[in-house]
Amino acid sequence: MNEQPRARRPFILALALLATFGVIPGATAQNTEEAPKAAPSPLTIEAIEVTPAKPDVDTLCQLKVRLRNHGERPISGLGFTVTVAGQPLTVYKNQLFYQLLPAGEVTEVALFNFWTTETGRPAPKDGKLPVVVSLTEATWIDLSTDKEGVEVWKILEPIPGLPVDKNLPISLPGKAPTATPATAPDNAPDIAPDAEGKPSGPPADPS
Repeated sequence: MNEQPRARRPFILALALLATFGVIPGATAQNTEEAPKAAPSPLTIEAIEVTPAKPDVDTLCQLKVRLRNHGERPISGLGFTVTVAGQPLTVYKNQLFYQLLPAGEVTEVALFNFWTTETGRPAPKDGKLPVVVSLTEATWIDLSTDKEGVEVWKILEPIPGLPVDKNLPISLPGKAPTATPATAPDNAPDIAPDAEGKPSGPPADPS
């Protein structure tokens, strides 16, 4: 009497198999979890400063950044990459800046000077010279004082959330000068210098 009709048994078996593999039509997964988002970095670039503010081609510029330490401990061991017009400046490779960034403060850090144009990096045709500074690494610092009153730095774990970037667009007013050979006017006489380097043409008319 309690035996189920034979026609329904294949249907129930099919539902059991679908439930096992999680493919029941109309069913939605309720236990799907989103990947946790990375925490924001406690160190940010507030501003980039280039001096002079409006450089021309072949101009030596000073580069500074202002960094904000949002954390509760000092930070140092700063690593940067800098690109000018899309080309990286190799001087920053394997370089760390051990300037202390106090907790909760904005600190100015002087970086390396750069030329707006140089060999292998001519002035862009559109005159635009973007400067991009990326802060690629930094570490927490524990400060203490020894028995003699000397400040002691202890390097702790790396700062999370890096790299952080900042872009400063610069427009060059001029273009790189193009060397052109000097040419004499079409009606200039053909006067060759003599052995002493003086023109060998006819003397000037005294009248």
